Amino acid sequence: MQNLYRAAHACLMQADIDQKLVGAQQLYTAWQQGDLLRDNGSNFPVQPILIPGRPTKPELVHPKQVKQRKLSTPEGRRALLHAVAHIEFNAINLALDAVYRFRELPDAYYGDWLQVAAEEAYHFSLLRARMQDFSCAYGDLPAHNGLWEQACKTDHDVLVRMALVPRVLEARGLDVTPGMMQRLREVDDAETVEILIIILRDEIGHVRIGSRWFHYCCAQRGLEPDATFRQLLREALPAPLRGPFYTEARLQAGFSAEELEQLVDMEKNWV
Repeated sequence: MQNLYRAAHACLMQADIDQKLVGAQQLYTAWQQGDLLRDNGSNFPVQPILIPGRPTKPELVHPKQVKQRKLSTPEGRRALLHAVAHIEFNAINLALDAVYRFRELPDAYYGDWLQVAAEEAYHFSLLRARMQDFSCAYGDLPAHNGLWEQACKTDHDVLVRMALVPRVLEARGLDVTPGMMQRLREVDDAETVEILIIILRDEIGHVRIGSRWFHYCCAQRGLEPDATFRQLLREALPAPLRGPFYTEARLQAGFSAEELEQLVDMEKNWV
């Protein structure tokens, strides 16, 4: 029987794309079948991971160096697909790191994040296949490392990780995806829209998982969730979250109506 933390770490550090995708799916299946064993981790201590398993490309650059292109052109759609694929690839690593790193949670936590890793791998596979239609492969364009940098900044505390990765970074994807889909419909790219529909559906669930475990951690520590989330936003972000917010999706993903009102208020009154 495999050790859960060792298995998650091995997949996290796997640089070969195909092996990582297969590994993420196999890990979730193994967990569902009861083939992964948790222990106290004393013989496999948690370590910082500055660079997770990833191929040599794409080249990582400053976010401002990642060019924005119009979706009305094939080049623009190629760039969009590559950017979203890069997000999904990083999301596999983020989910695996959440399993490997934080070891004092109930079993359901690990099942949740192994499911997320498997679904992110599926999303990446869909995007990679679609990129082939544009004569593009993952790694052909530069990308930035913002997602993993946030993982490093939140690797000290599961509560902070749940607040600032699923409920900030991934939730931002909920806000922007409908607009992308509309622009793609305007250029008759139904194939990419269908992929984004699948991703949006699943990402609502991923943010909901983050919300679930954020609230669990708050309850364990006797913290009020809304106030704690606001405090973490002010401590971690240089500027407020920018609207418009996709209210329906965020409500489905575990945000309260009061929380959404507070996000709007923070944007207006950020000091």
